Amino acid sequence: MNKIAPSELVLNGNKSVYHLNLHPHQIAKDIIVVGDPGRVETISNYFDTIEHKVANREIHTHTGTLNGKRLTVMSTGMGPDNIDIVLNELDALVNIDLEQRTVKEEHTSLNIIRLGTSGALQEHLPVDSFIISEYGLGLDGLMNFYDVEKSKEEIELLEQFNQQTSYNKTFAEPYFVKGSIELFNKLKEGCISGITATAGGFYGPQGRKLRIPLKETQLNEKLRDFKHNNLLIANFEMETAALYGLSKALGHNACTICTVIANRFKGTVSENYQASVKKLIEETLSKLTQ
Repeated sequence: MNKIAPSELVLNGNKSVYHLNLHPHQIAKDIIVVGDPGRVETISNYFDTIEHKVANREIHTHTGTLNGKRLTVMSTGMGPDNIDIVLNELDALVNIDLEQRTVKEEHTSLNIIRLGTSGALQEHLPVDSFIISEYGLGLDGLMNFYDVEKSKEEIELLEQFNQQTSYNKTFAEPYFVKGSIELFNKLKEGCISGITATAGGFYGPQGRKLRIPLKETQLNEKLRDFKHNNLLIANFEMETAALYGLSKALGHNACTICTVIANRFKGTVSENYQASVKKLIEETLSKLTQ
């Protein structure tokens, strides 16, 4: 079996993976990912025991148990570029022999649940509601660098999206990815389902204009008005499509649930989104450990 070169799989001096600074025994098979490093401790405070606490750059990792179930919570930082690092290195921890630098014969599948915040793209979706992502819509371009197969549903969604929106061809080619059906069914109670659009930035890529003019001034309206087989684009954030695309390609299960902290068309903002995030954490931990 071919060995992976040190330049391709970079390890630290202690043989931990480069950015995560983790060894295989330091992660569970069920992993909660969040953007904010400060939110890691907020979640791990609910654990009954904590085995490991590791921090490197914006990536903080706590692994422990809750109600007898082993869990990891990890911060990714913001954006699809960070998701690219985190997902590839998580996969390396379980599916690559780091000593031999070879892919393991037996594949290990992780369950990766993102808990985050987002902006609603449908006027009827209230702030502080929870949106579970049936699909991710990638406007970031990340998955275009990988040679991956698309399902018939994903191809059909993209064709309809291009037809209905006349999406600007100078932008990165969009992509659709379906999340894990198993995790979706396990976590969907109390949530609104829909497509989550993933942008490569917070301002221009999400249709926000401060001082720089926008090339596409009707982006959010086009996303709002898209509809196919009763599927609507419910919200905008910066990680889900990349998470879904890489997880699917690597053989892992992924699901995102975001609380709505702002409604882009009503112009409303949550008065206390921290309370909404806290409720989302508590309900998700209960579903994962019951």
